[in-house]
Amino acid sequence: MAMTRTYTGSDAGLRARLDRFFAGLGQGFNAYLESRSRIDEIRRLDARSDAELEAMGLRREDIPRHVFRDLLYS
Repeated sequence: MAMTRTYTGSDAGLRARLDRFFAGLGQGFNAYLESRSRIDEIRRLDARSDAELEAMGLRREDIPRHVFRDLLYS
């Protein structure tokens, strides 16, 4: 036997609030993961020697700008 449930107005409101809560939580988590990976990239580049950075066409002071270039200059 199949069962169905009809959501009443209060159930639908609660469901919508839960959906918004979890959507916001997911967006925050995604932003955290993206910033974390960028910080890791900055650390990797900063660990390189000046000669290695020069070979890549970078100066040490340009590392943050290079890592965040898609956000800063899009």
